[in-house]
Amino acid sequence: MQARIRLDHSLLAVEGEHTVHALLELAAPEPPAAAERVPLALVIDRSGSMGGPKLEVARRCADWLVGRLRPTDELALVTYDDEVRVLAPLAPVRAEPLRATIGRIRPGGQTNLSGGWLTGREQLAGAVGGATRTILLLTDGLANCGITDPAALAELARSAYRDRVGTSTVGFGEAFDEELLTALADAGGGKGHYAPTPDAAPAIFADQLDGLTRLVAQNVSVEIRPAPEVELLAVLNDHPQAPVPGGVRLGLGDAYGGERRRVVFTLHLPHLAALGPAKVADVVLRYVTVGDEIAEHTVTVPVAANLVSADEAAAAAPDLEVQEAVLVLEAARARDEAIRLADDGRHDEARSVLGAVAAELRQSGPALGPERAAAHYGAASRKQLHYDSNRRRRQGR
Repeated sequence: MQARIRLDHSLLAVEGEHTVHALLELAAPEPPAAAERVPLALVIDRSGSMGGPKLEVARRCADWLVGRLRPTDELALVTYDDEVRVLAPLAPVRAEPLRATIGRIRPGGQTNLSGGWLTGREQLAGAVGGATRTILLLTDGLANCGITDPAALAELARSAYRDRVGTSTVGFGEAFDEELLTALADAGGGKGHYAPTPDAAPAIFADQLDGLTRLVAQNVSVEIRPAPEVELLAVLNDHPQAPVPGGVRLGLGDAYGGERRRVVFTLHLPHLAALGPAKVADVVLRYVTVGDEIAEHTVTVPVAANLVSADEAAAAAPDLEVQEAVLVLEAARARDEAIRLADDGRHDEARSVLGAVAAELRQSGPALGPERAAAHYGAASRKQLHYDSNRRRRQGR
């Protein structure tokens, strides 16, 4: 993986203190042309609320997926309502029997999401190879039996990811718990998808199928280690964090071929007396390559500022792309704040928050877009705001 760091102000006046934003850009290589797909457990909610068009779309998407898998690919098929059923254990794909089985899926009772997910994990536990396997969970509802605590479910996904079983989710319609499904995907190193209408589902499955062949690195993490006199003020992205000696580690999950990821963080630099380049931090990138060779990699990238006279610093233009990345993440946090306000019925304040940050983004280039959502706030607009915010904060997840 390639890593590059830029500061919003690369020339800083030597006479004073400074707060700077740093943009870490990561680029994953393309996968080999004949890359194998990782094993997949497709876990489908067949509770009563999935009856009708939603279950029909889920069946069509599952059928589409089976039709595009190779006979050497491995797939498990699990359904759940209040009971969990393994319709097809993990095995090389036999398309016609699988398609016939999918066509017989019918709606049932309550939503034992944890039971379906745990069974999907059990199916993948015996898969051969060191690459991360994937649970793809489809649901339109809430976890209302089995394990229902969102924090406990997210911890299960996090634990499974440490054992190389990832989780991606697809939420259908307006009744599901978007906070839970994005938390599962984030903790499981996967992707959280929202299908507001049946028409959105096929593209999601195409993206997920593409991801099964394009996984190039797993357990990607970044350690930010400021110099002794420098303070790390904040990480603007929303990645799992853990302290490490001299800094903090961010868990970025898996990386896919050709994917570009961004991490933005803020440093405070004290008064530094010497002119010239000064290292203000180290960024340590760690990841495990998958494919023909499974190997651990560590790359250390120094973060440097150039201390110059006040006149020279004042004449230097800022890096507009770094500033734009900061604004995009601030916009994501504004969306979260707008959701909180609208949930409390404070719609005018929510519109004001979104409108202000949208205007700021338009001045730098891209518009925030759905700032009007608060005018007609409901289940669908809340989900759209939440998924937009999650995607921006995760920067390319």
